[in-house]
Amino acid sequence: MKYVIAHECRGRIRIRIDQKHMSLAQADLLEAWLQRLNGVQQAVVHERTCCAVIRYSGTRADLLQAISRFRYDAEDVETLSNVHSGRAISRLYQEKLVDLVCFKLIRMVFFPQPLRILWTIKTAVPYVFRGLRCLLRGQLHVELLDGLSIAVSILRMDFSTADSVMFLLRLGELLEEWTHKKSVDDLARCMSLNVDRVWLKTPGDEVLVPLNQVRPGDLVCLRMGNLIPLDGTVAEGEVMVNQASLTGESVPVAKRPGASVYAGTVVEEGSCTLLVTQQSGAGRYDKIVSMIEQSEQLKSAAEHRAANLADKLVPYTLLGSALVYLLTRNTSRALSVLMVDFSCALKLAMPLTVLSAMRQAGTSHVTVKGGKYLEVMARADTIVFDKTGTLTYAAPKVAQVISFGGHSADEMLRLAACLEEHFPHSMANAVVQAARERNLQHEEMHSEVEYLVAHGIASKVGTERVIIGSAHFVFEDEGCTVPAEDQILFKTLPEQYSHLYLAIGGALAAVICIADPLRTEARDVLSALRRQGFRKAVMLTGDSERTAAAIAAEVGVDEYHAEVLPEDKARYVREAKAAGSTVIMLGDGINDSPALSAADVGIAIGDGAAIACEIADITLSAHSLYELVQLRALSQELMRRIDANYRFVIGFNGSLIALGAAGILPPATSALLHNLSTLGVSLHSMTDLPQQDLPKP
Repeated sequence: MKYVIAHECRGRIRIRIDQKHMSLAQADLLEAWLQRLNGVQQAVVHERTCCAVIRYSGTRADLLQAISRFRYDAEDVETLSNVHSGRAISRLYQEKLVDLVCFKLIRMVFFPQPLRILWTIKTAVPYVFRGLRCLLRGQLHVELLDGLSIAVSILRMDFSTADSVMFLLRLGELLEEWTHKKSVDDLARCMSLNVDRVWLKTPGDEVLVPLNQVRPGDLVCLRMGNLIPLDGTVAEGEVMVNQASLTGESVPVAKRPGASVYAGTVVEEGSCTLLVTQQSGAGRYDKIVSMIEQSEQLKSAAEHRAANLADKLVPYTLLGSALVYLLTRNTSRALSVLMVDFSCALKLAMPLTVLSAMRQAGTSHVTVKGGKYLEVMARADTIVFDKTGTLTYAAPKVAQVISFGGHSADEMLRLAACLEEHFPHSMANAVVQAARERNLQHEEMHSEVEYLVAHGIASKVGTERVIIGSAHFVFEDEGCTVPAEDQILFKTLPEQYSHLYLAIGGALAAVICIADPLRTEARDVLSALRRQGFRKAVMLTGDSERTAAAIAAEVGVDEYHAEVLPEDKARYVREAKAAGSTVIMLGDGINDSPALSAADVGIAIGDGAAIACEIADITLSAHSLYELVQLRALSQELMRRIDANYRFVIGFNGSLIALGAAGILPPATSALLHNLSTLGVSLHSMTDLPQQDLPKP
């Protein structure tokens, strides 16, 4: 790609691409490609000027060389064709807004009065019709007030007031629609899939390939805990699929050969072979948008209260207008009251406030799946943490491999990586990464693998059963033994590490020592959460009492429970809720899923298991636990803004009604001030909520 450098300073460069016009799709492709370059912190492409502004931390020469190689038709660029940036939505509504304002000015300046009157009457017909429809249905909604006020203005030959009211109503509707679409689009992109590679079934074996190489008709292997990355049908096997991300229903659905499965859902039990019917990215975004727009049950209680209050106040506005007319016999005063209602501002401001908060959370890499979860987050008093990958870093390291029974440490690590790569989790990733760093190539040497939640993995190599997992699983459930000659070695295992046990043929073959350091910010985050109103912090972990006690003391939780199973975590959460607490659960693994579902709000770490992210109500990016503090602050600021909006709407519009009834404000002025206040509170609701600046670890 040819370009010129328009401006640059340290760590920032602005380039102008050598092309006359840039389409929205090209701008999306270039921006997505730039953001994926190593060393690029931020990239913004302006399609109108064919420019790109790039902030980077790498070397300037490498960045410019990479940009020079860019082509829209390159294979790695075409794989980004399903990226959604929201650019098209913004362009569409910018043009609609400009058209609306320009046409209003043209009517005022160039249209003769008879033509302006005809235009006003024509435009008023839909509003009056909607008002009559509400009346015929016995519904006293805001549409009735709008239609009645416009009709009365036209009957009084006050066409200027009628036209102004309709312009302001349309402007408010356009801004609301724009913000809603943009917020939903931002949220949908936050919830889009983040799957890089899949197991492709070939005539010879399973092959791990990039997702963008999979085509319709290919066979993909799926196992327990896997996120389904593509639409397709089950070709072999039987699975239970959690479809909460698309349907909102958390009860898993049985899928047998011939049944359809959809991208974004999760295999909760079993394994299967998927026959791909739709290419990567196609359809998933639209499904998420549809799910968000149709999930009325995810609205916050504040939004429901605002909508109900808005409709309940309509009869009082009508009654007040009628009463003023009966007492004063002054149509102008009665119309001034009719021009003002509480419904518009309440119905516009509250949803916009919540959607904007969800969008703002998304810009901080926090995905919130419904407004009600922010409301609950604001008043929660108990927070429960899983340990591994949550309070500790999501990327533990293999510190040592101790072999038993004469086995080679490298061979045991190779075998462990071969099993663990099928079920990615933080500890499994550590094993696979350690094998990669030691250049240990692990070809498929085992038969079908079986994953046992909160225990481990079992398979067969040749004729011998191979298992890897916790001490409870290996020694108690499976009855494995320690070779007699290695008893002393076993008793002196390093206590500062978590242990992963590998057994072959019923005998311990290796212990993999995992270093799982505490997140550097964990203790400060817990202190900040207590200052924000949390009364109790609890840690639940399947690790040993020794490891749990050390982490609990270091991080400063109020209580901890060690060696707990998934059902134990869920039981603790339910008991805390039954005792009157509002509980937040934070976890990242398959074994945390029951507790995430049981909590008032389940929060998953984005780098964790797919099923945890899908079941959770909120997902953090895992960059830092400070995101949790920011989320709490954001939710509390949201509730404060909602309360402030209530006070402003009731106070300001109540004043307008009083001034109109007293004859101080004419109808046109009442309508203007009412609609301007509605736009003002709506625009204010669209702005970012204030958040405290937090130190970074």
